[in-house]
Amino acid sequence: MNEIIEIEVFGRNYKIRVKGEEDEKYISRLTSYVDQKMQEIAVKSRSADPTKIAVLAALNIADEYFLSRKRLEQIDEGIDRMEAEIAMVESNLFKDENGHVDLDEAGR
Repeated sequence: MNEIIEIEVFGRNYKIRVKGEEDEKYISRLTSYVDQKMQEIAVKSRSADPTKIAVLAALNIADEYFLSRKRLEQIDEGIDRMEAEIAMVESNLFKDENGHVDLDEAGR
């Protein structure tokens, strides 16, 4: 189900089509975020050109997105390293001094 809702960004109203799964609270959060970014850019750049402000805001949002993705990839790599270390510790946990698995200990 598609629905058309009206949003306001940077003082202008837009009608957008949203999918049935997207709730209005989520769209409202997105709208507020973009509007806030554009307001910040307008103040910093002292520009009145809404197109320039929109492009600069889009670049700032894209930068935030790529930095977040990079951080997430670093976290994933850290988790992978920890999982490998845990697997190594587990594999060595029940070995005796000769490197053989102690079945009595492993079976508990």
